[in-house]
Amino acid sequence: MFSLEVLRARKGDCLLLHYGTADEPALALIDGGPGGVYKPFLRPRLLALRTERGLADDEPLPVDLCMLSHIDDDHVVGLLGLTKELVAAKDDNKPRLVSILDLWHNSFDDIVANDAEELAGAVEARFGPASLTGDLPAGVNVDSVMVLASIPKGRQLRNDAIKLGIERNLETDGELIAASDVSQPMEMGGGLTFTVVGPMLPEIEELQADHAEWVKTHPDEVRASAEGLASYDDESVPNLASIVVLAEADGKSILFTGDARGDKILAGLELVGLVEPGGALHVDVLKCPHHGSINNVDRDFFERITADHYVFSGNGEHGNPDRETLELLADVRDGDDYRIHLTYPAAEMDVERKKHWERHHDEPWSAPSQGLVAFFADHPDLTVDIVEDGVPHIIDLAGQR
Repeated sequence: MFSLEVLRARKGDCLLLHYGTADEPALALIDGGPGGVYKPFLRPRLLALRTERGLADDEPLPVDLCMLSHIDDDHVVGLLGLTKELVAAKDDNKPRLVSILDLWHNSFDDIVANDAEELAGAVEARFGPASLTGDLPAGVNVDSVMVLASIPKGRQLRNDAIKLGIERNLETDGELIAASDVSQPMEMGGGLTFTVVGPMLPEIEELQADHAEWVKTHPDEVRASAEGLASYDDESVPNLASIVVLAEADGKSILFTGDARGDKILAGLELVGLVEPGGALHVDVLKCPHHGSINNVDRDFFERITADHYVFSGNGEHGNPDRETLELLADVRDGDDYRIHLTYPAAEMDVERKKHWERHHDEPWSAPSQGLVAFFADHPDLTVDIVEDGVPHIIDLAGQR
C-alpha cells in the first residue's frame, strides 16, 4: 500500500498517507487544518478507518506518524483538536480514538533556539492579547505576525504530546527535523522512507544566531516594536519553518511541501543530493506549496519539479489557490499527462477568492480574467479531480484500495 488521501481542510492542509501492506497497514497523519476541520472531516475519517480495520471499540487506531509541517494556524489547530480529545480520554480513563506512535514537530522554540517566549510577548505587547488568537488589526504583516501568534499553539501540541507519552522527532533522537548535506533517507517502517528536504539546517543556524544577537542587543521596548517583528517576515521564519519531505515506497514518491517557498524547496533538494545543481526531479505526487499561492512558486519550480498528480489544498480564502499558479502550471506542462486535485469545487473557491480580492484591491473583480471557473473552462484538456464531502479521495500509487 502507498496512497495519499486528501481531506477537505478549508483554507489549510490535512492529509493521510497510507502505506505498509493489507495485513500490516500503516498510517501517517500530515497536518490537521484550521478550526472547523477536525470534527466534520478528520475525526469521522479516523473513525471510519477504525471500522475498516475491524478494531474493537476500546482499541485505538494506530497512527504510526503524525507530522506537523509548521505551526501556522491552518495546519496545527486540527491536530490540537485531536490531542485535546486524547488528553481528555486519558484523564477520564476512557478509550482513545487513536494512538500516535511518533510526532514530527519543530516547535518555534526549536527554530529560534528556545527564545520563543520573547517573541510571543512581543506580539502581545504590540497588538494586544487578542493577537495571539489571530485577531489582528488592519495593515499588519499577517504572514510574519501569524507565525509568531501561533507559538502558543505549537507549544500546546508539544505539551499534549508529553502528557500522552508520544515520542517527538523519534528519528532524530528528539532533535530538530532539518535537512543538511549529510541527510540520508530515514526508514519509517512498512517499506516507507522519508528524506528531509527542509527546513535547511544552515539557514536555521543563521537565523538562530541572528535572533540571539537581536534579543541580546534590543531592550524590551524595541523587542515589542514593529521593527522587531519585521525581522520575522516572509524572508525568514515562515519559509524556514515548514518541514518538507520526500516520501518514497516501492519506487513511487510524494513530495510534501507544507508552506515552504519554491526556491527553498529546490535548494533543499540540491542540499541533500536528490537533484544536481540546476537539475530536475519527477515525483508521482506533488503537494503544491502554500495552497497554490503564486508567492511561493515560479516557472523554474514547475519546470524542475514535475509530477503526475498536483494537489492544491485550499478553499479560496486568502485567494488560494491563485489563478496565476494554475496558469503557470498549465503553461509549463502544456501537452503533458497529469492530474490536478482540488479540495473544493472551483465555483466555491471563487466565492472566497472574490471576497479576498475585494478586500485587497480597488479595481473590481473580473470573473473571466481572475476566476478559476473561467480558467478551467478555458482549459478543457486539463484533468481535474475534486475532493467530495464525505467521500475518501485517495490517490493510489500502488494499484490497491
